Amino acid sequence: MSFLLVGLLPLMALSIFSLRTFTSHVERNTVNNLEQMVYYMGNNLNNIFSQYNEVTKLMYLSVDAGAIDGSTISTTDSVNVNERINRMSIDDFLTTVLYSDSFIKNAFFVRAMDGKVYRQSRDSKAFLPDLLPVDDWLEPLRSRPQQLAVIPTHEEPYFLDSSQKIVTLGRNLIDTSGLLQKEPKIVGTLFIDVNLQAFDELVKELNLEADGELIFVDGAGNVIFSNRGDEGTKVDLDRLRTGGVLTFSEEVPFLQGEVLVRISKSALYESLTTTRSTVIVAIVFCTVLLILMGIWFSRRLSNPIRRVIREMVKVESGNLDVAPLDGGKDEVGRLSHGFNRMVERLRTFIDEAYVAEIKQKQTELNALKSQIRPHYLYNTLEVIRMNAVANDDDEVGEMILSLSKQLKYVIDYGENSVPLRRELEHLRDYFYIIEVRFENRIELRVDIADNVDLDASILKLSLQPIVENAVQHGVLPKGGRGSVRITVENAVDDLVVTVYDDGVGMEPEELERLTSRLSGPSGTSKSIGMKNVHDRIRALYGPEYGLAVSSRKMWGTAVRMVVPTKQGGNGHDDSSAAGGR
Repeated sequence: MSFLLVGLLPLMALSIFSLRTFTSHVERNTVNNLEQMVYYMGNNLNNIFSQYNEVTKLMYLSVDAGAIDGSTISTTDSVNVNERINRMSIDDFLTTVLYSDSFIKNAFFVRAMDGKVYRQSRDSKAFLPDLLPVDDWLEPLRSRPQQLAVIPTHEEPYFLDSSQKIVTLGRNLIDTSGLLQKEPKIVGTLFIDVNLQAFDELVKELNLEADGELIFVDGAGNVIFSNRGDEGTKVDLDRLRTGGVLTFSEEVPFLQGEVLVRISKSALYESLTTTRSTVIVAIVFCTVLLILMGIWFSRRLSNPIRRVIREMVKVESGNLDVAPLDGGKDEVGRLSHGFNRMVERLRTFIDEAYVAEIKQKQTELNALKSQIRPHYLYNTLEVIRMNAVANDDDEVGEMILSLSKQLKYVIDYGENSVPLRRELEHLRDYFYIIEVRFENRIELRVDIADNVDLDASILKLSLQPIVENAVQHGVLPKGGRGSVRITVENAVDDLVVTVYDDGVGMEPEELERLTSRLSGPSGTSKSIGMKNVHDRIRALYGPEYGLAVSSRKMWGTAVRMVVPTKQGGNGHDDSSAAGGR
């Protein structure tokens, strides 16, 4: 089950990471697309009003301001005043303006000298001139006589039975034929009514959801257009930007206003939520299927091994009355056949032995068992490894192989010193399991100087306790990724091996306590691993050799081991241990 979890947890982590990355990518693209669309909408609105502004300027090219107010007409020519209008009459000009854009509904020209109103309209409804709010429309033009005025959205009560909402644009006609004056001479004012349908195409391009909202306001906060029908009202833009919705806005420089779009997050991400739910269901289904298959394969592999172990325990306790094991053609089956033959031979041996030789044979049998156990353990691990390889679980196979090598290295009695090459190989086998256990978050690097002889002798099991100490008390408490680095170099007649870790390090007080424990008498303190290695080196090579520790908080720790290259030790020690600091 632990091997299953080792494979399942990275899969789950990768699935969650991929799902979050996909969700974030889609959300970011959706928001970017909306921002681009609102940006283009703002530009289009600015262009629309710029075009209407140019339409209102046409009267400077089409109408003679002097002819309108009579300033250039003499007394004798007053009868022919209409002939003095340049190029075309006011009515003809209004007709030209009216049909210059399909959304211009009405065109009015108010003459300043007598307030006379000229009109052209697309509607055939009755015109009510008394209800035309000329004074209200002229008000914003008094403060800015030479600028285009935008009258906030309103209905047109000056047409009978009309309730349609429109936007009115106004521009003064300034007399530019005379001398420059401090105050411009206004001879009339042009007003055009623009149908709000001019903005409908922009809303369709945005393709808002049912609960999406689009608002176009001028600099005073007046709603010029809204897909909710709020035209003609005033809004607080700061309030609209709150409420748990996504808000996008773009300035419309021509009107010193802005266009604002509000979209509900739930509506915007509805399709994404559906996709995410489907992916989660698929991940859960695959995970459950993987667990079930893993349990099935695990039981298929482990149940025969458990039966063999149960019978071996009986034989180990002296009970040879065991049922023969059913063996198949795989490695576990061969192990069962071998066990059956071993039990049968033991029975035969005991039956044929003389009573006088029972004790001697029992002693020999016990010795035989003590030899069989490690070899059986090696063989069992090899059987399990081959089954894992057969099931395409190469990682589990490599872990079992690494563990088998470590056990063989540790249990192999009779060697106090080994070649440096073998000690480093054992260390790599040990660290491979560390890397798998912690999902490759911890890295081992070994740097060997060119002048180092890999066949040089070194104390057996001297590096593994130091590396284990670096992982457990240095790298792991830091969290996240980490590394352990080993350097091997020659220093005159000594071999220097330094183990670095980039872990949490130690405070000066903690480092001093550790140094004291290394140089103090042996005990049961938590520094038993490094203490054991330090004492063995000093006992074998002399007091000038051993371990030295240096550390800095949040930077890491370095453990320096010095042994002679020309060894003629003064002691002997074949013990080893691994532990904490």
